[in-house]
Amino acid sequence: MIKQTVLDNGIRIITEQIPVAHSVSLGAWVATGSRHEDAALSGISHFAEHMFFKGTGHRTARMIAREIDAVGGMLNAFTSHEFCCYYAKMLSHNLPLATDLISDILLDSVFDLEEIEKERRIILNEIAMVEDTPDDQIHELFGRLFWKNNPLARPILGTAETVAHFDRDTLLRFVADCYCGENLLITAAGKLEHDKVVDQVASEFSSVPAAGHGSPIESPVCHGGIDVREKSLEQIHICLGTKALPQNDPDRYALYFLNTILGGSMSSRLFQSIREDRGLAYSIYSYLNCHSDTGAQIVYAATAPDQALYVIDLILAELKNLIREPVPAYEFNAAREQLRGNLLLSLENTENRMTRLAKNELYLGTQLSIEQAMTQLESVTADQVCRLANELFRDEYLTLQLLGDAGRIDKTSIDLTVKN
Repeated sequence: MIKQTVLDNGIRIITEQIPVAHSVSLGAWVATGSRHEDAALSGISHFAEHMFFKGTGHRTARMIAREIDAVGGMLNAFTSHEFCCYYAKMLSHNLPLATDLISDILLDSVFDLEEIEKERRIILNEIAMVEDTPDDQIHELFGRLFWKNNPLARPILGTAETVAHFDRDTLLRFVADCYCGENLLITAAGKLEHDKVVDQVASEFSSVPAAGHGSPIESPVCHGGIDVREKSLEQIHICLGTKALPQNDPDRYALYFLNTILGGSMSSRLFQSIREDRGLAYSIYSYLNCHSDTGAQIVYAATAPDQALYVIDLILAELKNLIREPVPAYEFNAAREQLRGNLLLSLENTENRMTRLAKNELYLGTQLSIEQAMTQLESVTADQVCRLANELFRDEYLTLQLLGDAGRIDKTSIDLTVKN
């Protein structure tokens, strides 16, 4: 059973009771992410996320870790383009501890000067690690090419230049502006009682002001094109992508089918064609990167330099096939069963259930039941997926990013045309 309450300061609380569960997962979702940042503050959401674990007025960083470990629980966080999430998972009778810990780190972190400098070094190493990991770096490079000057083009971690200049006052101003009631959503799933969760959250978060001074988002424009980044590597890393749909688009379930069939699994067309049939790549897949107002459908592959153009042609061939012909019934039904199975299996994890509550609220503004989601999956047709492929796989949207020793690749010889 899903229940929702809104506190006087605007904090939304949504819970799902799962009586048979032994665990409970609780998350605090803050509706600010890297796309809300000014260019000079790129990476500050992620930097602040790190600092919330470095000690409060009541607990040192080590005490926070020990309290979680002492009950066999987990406390973690992540930053995305559109929100930050701080979450805990533990046995259900320890839910008050989860609420207490998350409220403590969000409301009473000290932002110690020495810890800020230490964390700065850690994040600079994190940025350097991405630079040293081509199968991570290629996705950042693709984002810069595809989104151009929009904040979505910036890395969530920020850059070495921006991270080097964050000081304590800047971090505290950012938190004061963005970590307010109207931006805060609490979701919990597992063996719990809604009213008790509300009482705990109301007690712990009563001091949070209702309004802050967050920045509005800038609507992006998708840019096509080709870029080759030279780097001494054994392989050429490839990201080929196009426009996709926002998280709340009515056709999003057809998009899930499209991605699954294209490259979302081992039985997908790209995996079978490029890896299994021809042995041209170990890593080949497609994925969706969707936001509140836009999205991208991206294919990634890594292959030998002398095979890169052939792999690109094979990817484009599969895009053309999806444009020209509806997916055969046997393949379409298999994709439906895969999507159904993925959804149902994910429900066995309270962390997934907690996350689902949050994303429904943040992107849809309402709770979509499992039955409603299943109905949506059942209603998608092969013709609908073909129409969507024709809408999204357009020449002006196609974007190709290459990374590696690409001296033998002439980008002017690459034809990204998929509609003849």
